Amino acid sequence: MGEKSHGTGPTAKSSKNPLLIVLSGPSGVGKDAVLDCLKKNSPDITFITTMTTRPHRASEKHLVHYNFVSLEEFQKLQANNELLESANVYGNWYGVPKEQIREALKRGKDVIVKVDVQGVANIKKVVPQALFIFLMPPSLEELADRLKQRRTESAESLATRLEKAKNEIAQASMCDYKVINYCDKIESAAAEVKAIIAAEKRRDKPRKIDIA
Repeated sequence: MGEKSHGTGPTAKSSKNPLLIVLSGPSGVGKDAVLDCLKKNSPDITFITTMTTRPHRASEKHLVHYNFVSLEEFQKLQANNELLESANVYGNWYGVPKEQIREALKRGKDVIVKVDVQGVANIKKVVPQALFIFLMPPSLEELADRLKQRRTESAESLATRLEKAKNEIAQASMCDYKVINYCDKIESAAAEVKAIIAAEKRRDKPRKIDIA
């Protein structure tokens, strides 16, 4: 199923009440860039690679950006209830495998997963005690510029994604925290995410994460 795991070395810390952190936000907001920044200086967090049936782009690496699998493999996990959440986005399936999350939590490691807004709604139903963080663009105009720079979208597709982004941003209140990701300040956004996690670890009543 695949996991990009960090934090299993001797310097990694463990926690009595490890967190499940769910990072969300519209397409193009920079979720991968923020996660890459976190991976460089967060040895105590395990990063789970989202599974997808869509073809990978030339700039993407298997088990780094996504865990690219066949539709047959994905459907088998769905049938066995082994995906924390799954959704069909633009004709392709995306999902979060449960087993890697369970293993990391058992080791006392905080776990972070990346999902879209639909994924937030799904995970909140099954793991309401997860920590939900929404990554916001400074503006829709800047988000449009980021998507154009990918050069993977037709004009029609870009318009569809931007309309979807508007709807997703309107649902950001589902998350516990919002973090604005400025294009030239990715490190600041990652630092803010880390600060949120640190604050949550100091709660008087810690979140209790249970993955069935």
